Amino acid sequence: MRKADLINQISEKTGIPKVDVLVTLETMFKEVKESLAKGENIYIRGFGSFITKKRAAKIGRNIKKNVAVNIPEHYIPAFKPAKEFVQDIKVKNQFRKEQE
Repeated sequence: MRKADLINQISEKTGIPKVDVLVTLETMFKEVKESLAKGENIYIRGFGSFITKKRAAKIGRNIKKNVAVNIPEHYIPAFKPAKEFVQDIKVKNQFRKEQE
């Protein structure tokens, strides 16, 4: 599913115009990015958490030049689903497999 598909589905289910849904989603994405950039995690009960994970410094290799490259410590964004979210997916996938 692409962003446009998500916007269409939300608009159809809620009756909210697509333009308003687009603005809301874009604002949410922007806020998630800005919060993670500041080091603040976002917790959404029943859905999951947007967090930053720390990657330790390490030595990588440039295979073409056969040179060691230092990769400094850095942070990456990550999503950790809530237990309810994971359970719902398991149940729905199990049901779908039984239908096949």
